[in-house]
Amino acid sequence: MKDTLPADLRAGLVVFLVALPLCLGVALASGAPLAAGLIAGCIGGLVVPLISRSALSVSGPAAGLAAIVASGVAEHGFAAVCAATMIAGLFQLALGGLRAGALTAFVPSTVIRGMLSAIGVMLVLKQLPHAVGYDHEAFESDSFLVDGEGNTFSLLAHALGALRPGAVLISAIAVAILLGHRRLKWKHAAWFPAPLLVVLVGTGLALAYDAWWPGLALHARHRVDVPLDALGALAPVSLEPFANAGTWRMGLVLGIVATLESLLSLEAIDRLDPERRHSDPNRELLAQGAANLLTGALGGLPVTSVIVRSSANANAGAKTRAAAFTHGALLLVSVLFLASVLRLIPLAALATILVVTGAQLADPRAFVAMWRRGPRIFAPYFVTIAAILLTDLLIGILVGLVVGVVLTLRESMRHFLTVEDRAGVRRIVFSKDAYFFHKAQLLDALNEAPGGTVRIVVSKGRADFVSEDVRETLRDFEALATRRGIELVIEGVPRASLMPGGH
Repeated sequence: MKDTLPADLRAGLVVFLVALPLCLGVALASGAPLAAGLIAGCIGGLVVPLISRSALSVSGPAAGLAAIVASGVAEHGFAAVCAATMIAGLFQLALGGLRAGALTAFVPSTVIRGMLSAIGVMLVLKQLPHAVGYDHEAFESDSFLVDGEGNTFSLLAHALGALRPGAVLISAIAVAILLGHRRLKWKHAAWFPAPLLVVLVGTGLALAYDAWWPGLALHARHRVDVPLDALGALAPVSLEPFANAGTWRMGLVLGIVATLESLLSLEAIDRLDPERRHSDPNRELLAQGAANLLTGALGGLPVTSVIVRSSANANAGAKTRAAAFTHGALLLVSVLFLASVLRLIPLAALATILVVTGAQLADPRAFVAMWRRGPRIFAPYFVTIAAILLTDLLIGILVGLVVGVVLTLRESMRHFLTVEDRAGVRRIVFSKDAYFFHKAQLLDALNEAPGGTVRIVVSKGRADFVSEDVRETLRDFEALATRRGIELVIEGVPRASLMPGGH
């Protein structure tokens, strides 16, 4: 502990500098009180490391959940979001208790990548208006169509026609910092991560407007609005939202997406660990569930393991969970004692951070790479993106899963059997395990035997498993073959399994 503590303290400070603007930015994107992002950051930093066994993972409010939270705030109110966050926490605790940490293995990678790309597109579309100084309540929802006001694109066009020059200048400089920071070669660049520089420069510009360029000055509604009394921002739990079915649906969506994001981040950060340690996914689910239960109860945003903060933690030289805990403690200090400073930060700076984050998630190169891998890979990826953008996150993921499963079944049906006709004998050999969805292909091979066929031989071949549906198909065809004067010979499947009630 003594050997690793200095490195962990340094890494915790770096992660704090990255996390502070992101906590505020995610709260902005979520349409929630900005204090909710800070509460979630504190809980993610202080609670998760006490339960999780991941050495390098860092948790907090995630951009990937912003669209769900924004929609929930717009439709049901923030109190319902807090209740849904508690439900998501209970869901994750149940998954951890059931040792369901391998859940991500059952979701096709194409669907997960489509989900991340869609989230990126939504972040760009929803935060771009804030980046140019235009605020509209319609952008707090992830709905594509807005009742009586057109759609996201028409509202976006209106926002670009009503921009504020002061906010645009801050955003333009912020983009330059975010894109150019990696090229910085100066010695202490790691201590000034790009999001922190954006906040510092943006705040400095906003103060300069106030002092010397009043024509560019930003109103209070264009700046961070965190309460000076941090403890007073803690909202008591309301039981009323739990009676609403929409709250439970939102909680399920949050639980599923937060679980996927946390487990995927955990897997990614384990690959960055120089010591190649393996984190227990079930323990991580218990940690995330406990944190979400608490953050929802205190009026904070839902939390996940976040790859941006986790990778910053690893790159800063963190050794143990003490680094993540240090970042949480520093966030708590900033909430308690630096609220008046946080209120100077312009929203345009935070929105630009999220726009660039969204653009990185929705990287066009990923789209091109998926396209080049062929329709079976590209179709579920693209369908997931389109379905999420035009409906919502849960429906979009389910649609993507259905498309992925259908294409997988179709691929599995290919080359299921080989057929050879010779001297009145048709030989059918299974090339792989035989499941219910192979029945149609098997029936075609049986019924399409050419005239003059006197015997059909069905061989188990390479199949280690033959489902009862396939066995029943063979049993039913046996009676038909007899009437047609064809002998049916079964090789490799026990005869008893072809009788009614056989196994």
